[in-house]
Amino acid sequence: MKNPRTTPASAEADAAPEAGGGKRRGGGGQRSLFGEILDWMLAPLLFVWPVSIAITHYFANTVAAYPYDQSLREHVNVVTRQIKFVDGKPVVNLPLSARAILRADEVDSVYFHVITRQGQRIVGDPELPMPDDPATLVGELGEIQFRDTEIGGQDLRVAYSIMGDPAVAKDRWLIVEVGETLEKRSQLANKIIASVILPQFVIIPLAVVLVWFGLSQGLRPLTWLRERIEARPEDDLSPIPNRRVPEELRPLIDAFNAMMERVQRNLEVQTRFIADAAHQLRTPLAGLKAQVQLALRENDAEQVRHALGQIDISVDRASHLVNQLLALARAEGVTGDADLVVVDLNQLLKECASEWVFAALDKQIDLGFEDAGEPVAVRGYPFWLRELINNLLDNALRYTPAHGRVTCRMRRELGEGSGSDRAVLEVEDNGIGIRPEECELVFERFYRSEEVTGGVVDSKGSGLGLPIVREIAALHDATASLVPNPLEKGTVAAVSFPLYHPPEEPAPPSPIMAGLA
Repeated sequence: MKNPRTTPASAEADAAPEAGGGKRRGGGGQRSLFGEILDWMLAPLLFVWPVSIAITHYFANTVAAYPYDQSLREHVNVVTRQIKFVDGKPVVNLPLSARAILRADEVDSVYFHVITRQGQRIVGDPELPMPDDPATLVGELGEIQFRDTEIGGQDLRVAYSIMGDPAVAKDRWLIVEVGETLEKRSQLANKIIASVILPQFVIIPLAVVLVWFGLSQGLRPLTWLRERIEARPEDDLSPIPNRRVPEELRPLIDAFNAMMERVQRNLEVQTRFIADAAHQLRTPLAGLKAQVQLALRENDAEQVRHALGQIDISVDRASHLVNQLLALARAEGVTGDADLVVVDLNQLLKECASEWVFAALDKQIDLGFEDAGEPVAVRGYPFWLRELINNLLDNALRYTPAHGRVTCRMRRELGEGSGSDRAVLEVEDNGIGIRPEECELVFERFYRSEEVTGGVVDSKGSGLGLPIVREIAALHDATASLVPNPLEKGTVAAVSFPLYHPPEEPAPPSPIMAGLA
């Protein structure tokens, strides 16, 4: 097994806070978690900053324009109050004091004029541009409106109001306009923008530093996890405690603990296999060695032939033992249900039984099969189900004397509740039988019944067939049992599987409901 420190430590190193913000590690071009989070936090900030500047510029101009628009309103009202209609004719009396108020601005230039609806200037500054079509200017009597224009290449803000008398025809009403350049507005808007933007040059770098520090502190649990993994001994596969860890790290720790549990289980299987193999192979190999030495010392051809026959038997036993050890180790190591398929257990039992017919004939045993009469579906691994059946048949034929009988059958057991139906596979024989107290012991590894060890039958069994059956049954949520034959001497081996029911398809809607839909 590889050093468990190596992989987690190297993988976590890419996410270590003390990386100092380096975004790429090694030659693989992998991004660090720290740099990835920092990018996702700062990239939107760098995008939003120009947008905020544009929005600030817009609102700063709007705010700066408001007080000066109000001032223009007052100027229009000042001029409007100096206009009267006498006998239907306009009279403009604009004293020097009123003109001085309009000219008092030291930054911007202020212009005014009073014109007719036909565009004739009555009084005012000729520099102030005329409206394109004075007759089309809209607005209620006395209501102040605004328009924008230019004068000498400078932008100009113009406030205007329609002045008239209800007793006078509308085409003889007057238009009062006061215009002002935008220098004060620009200065105020720039001050507002500067007061908002300049602090951001301090706040944003400070925010970056705080984000950097916050990420470093927030990723400390990853450093803690790395240190815990690095500090563990190589043979320590115990779960990592997930108490007092961030909620986001718990799924990672749980997944890691689940992986370590699988590794532990596989190691236990390997350790048990090595121990079992070392223990069980010692005897047949020693016997094989003794037979070889005996054959080497013999000069009699008949005795040599007999020794070679014993060697052949020993090799068969050792081969059978190794095959069963390997099958048991593989069955214990199977995890997950990705390869589960629906299997007709009745058909599979029939196929397996047909493969053992010649072995049964060699031993003069009557091998029978009782068909269920219908498919019996279970979800399982076809390879392992075949292995299970072969071990049951091998076990029954091995411990049934000549002229005996072995019957395999498939039947259904209907349960009372939903999902409780069972598929029961049975292999019945009239062989040496079993004592009730040994019914569970025979599922332990290398246990052999006293009827076998006492020499009632000559068996090459290794005591692994039924443990393999139980391991495979556990893979399929099934239960395996071995009981005395109730009708005669012998045993009945049974494995009960959950019966598979295909999912029901939804019923088609009735014509009435379909019409409503």
